[in-house]
Amino acid sequence: MIDFKNAEYLKLKPVDNSTFSSTLMPMFVGGEEIIASFKTIRDGVVFTTKRIFAINVQGITGKKVDYTSLPYSKIQAFSVETAGVLDLDSELELWFSGLGKVKFEFVSRADVSQICKMISERVI
Repeated sequence: MIDFKNAEYLKLKPVDNSTFSSTLMPMFVGGEEIIASFKTIRDGVVFTTKRIFAINVQGITGKKVDYTSLPYSKIQAFSVETAGVLDLDSELELWFSGLGKVKFEFVSRADVSQICKMISERVI
């Protein structure tokens, strides 16, 4: 599993949902669908209707990949920091029961308000 205490997902950019669909769909449960997908140079984060997948590509070749499933049902709290005038990035911090804090940083064009609403619909 990803060591979230020592790793952050930085500069996540919105990408088409088909970017990760072929690798994630075999892990989906009934009725699960991708809502939004984000990618760094190698890593990614995918929000589905049931959970968040944190994707960590490892090694020089990138053939080894760690998929961490973060179910919405385990979220205890979350915080969203929107982009400003000088700080163009947005941040999402999630606190999971038994795991602690997970932090994602998005580029300015990512719609963090929509992400916040989507998480709220599944947590509250």
